[in-house]
Amino acid sequence: MNTLIFRPITAWVPIAMSLAALSVIAFHIATVGTAPQADEGAAAHLWQLLIAGQVPLLIYHAVRWLPSAPKPAMAVIGVQIAAVAAAMLPVYLLHW
Repeated sequence: MNTLIFRPITAWVPIAMSLAALSVIAFHIATVGTAPQADEGAAAHLWQLLIAGQVPLLIYHAVRWLPSAPKPAMAVIGVQIAAVAAAMLPVYLLHW
């Protein structure tokens, strides 16, 4: 795989944002536990911002790189989608 495609900021920042969202969940579980809270706290809002903030970057990356390098761009998009899914899975499983 062409590792140069991971060099643009639009390739690795969404992955880092997904990992940050996953760490927010891990920190919340470690400090508060898994019980649903009565009100959405700062952790929930931060998680939502990290997940939603990836969308424009992912779209820009697709528009910029898919025409010129389709295979490597699809690989990056696949990794980005897998990272988002990993960040969303605990929220789904815990019914938050």
